[in-house]
Amino acid sequence: MRLIFVRHGDPDYENDSITDVGKIEAELVAKRLLDLDIKEFYSSPLGRARHTAEYTLSKMGREALVMPWLEEFLHEITLPDGRKMGQIWDFMPRFFAADKRFLSLDTYFDIPYIKEAGIKEYYDKVVSGFDSLMKEHGYVWADGYYKAERPNKDTLVFFCHFGVTCVIMSHLLRVPPTLLAQNFFAAPTSLTTLISEEREEGAASFRCVCFGDTSHLYAANREPSFAGRFCEVYTDFDVRH
Repeated sequence: MRLIFVRHGDPDYENDSITDVGKIEAELVAKRLLDLDIKEFYSSPLGRARHTAEYTLSKMGREALVMPWLEEFLHEITLPDGRKMGQIWDFMPRFFAADKRFLSLDTYFDIPYIKEAGIKEYYDKVVSGFDSLMKEHGYVWADGYYKAERPNKDTLVFFCHFGVTCVIMSHLLRVPPTLLAQNFFAAPTSLTTLISEEREEGAASFRCVCFGDTSHLYAANREPSFAGRFCEVYTDFDVRH
C-alpha cells in the first residue's frame, strides 16, 4: 500500500483558504497526481486543504471523503518559561534538545507540559481515526505493526497539513511527533509518501520513501512557498522568528 500526504497550498490562514500562489501550486500538484492510479482520496475538513484538493478532484472527476481527524494538530501548550504555543513544531531548540524524553515515543507524553496539555488524548484521536481507516483497507494495527489481513498495492491520497502528517508518521514510524516536526519541513503542496513492506507474511510496516517532495513545483520553475518555515539567521528580522 502507498500513502501520499499532500500539504495544502500556500495558506490564507485568515480566511482558511489558499492564496493566489497556493492556487497555482494546487494546479501543479493536480497535474502531478493525475496519472496515478488512486484508490481513495481523503481530506481535512479545513478550507485550505479542501480547496487544494478541489483542483485534483475536479480534473479526475472524483470526490474526497472528509475526515475530522485530519484537521491540523493545533493544541495549546504552556512551556516552562510561561510561553504559550499551539504547534508541536514551534519548540525552541533548547527545550527539546535538553530533555531526552523527546527522543522516545515511550517517554514523550510524560513530559510535564505535554502531559498537562492533554496532547496524548488528541494524539490518540488522530491515531484511532487513521487506524480505523487502515482497517477498512485491510491493515489492522497490533503490537507495533499492521497485520496485513488483505494486503494490497492501493494508493491512498490525503490532503491535509504538516502537523497532522507528522502525528500520523509518528505512529507509523514509532518516533515522537516533535522530532519529525522540528527537523523536517513539508512545503505547501509537497508530497510525503510511505510504502508498506510485508517482509514477513501477514506483517506490514511502512517506510518513508520521500518527505516534502516539491519536484512538481521546480518542474514549473517555481520556488516552494515559505509558509511553515522560520528565519534562516536570527538577524533576518523581516522573516518569521
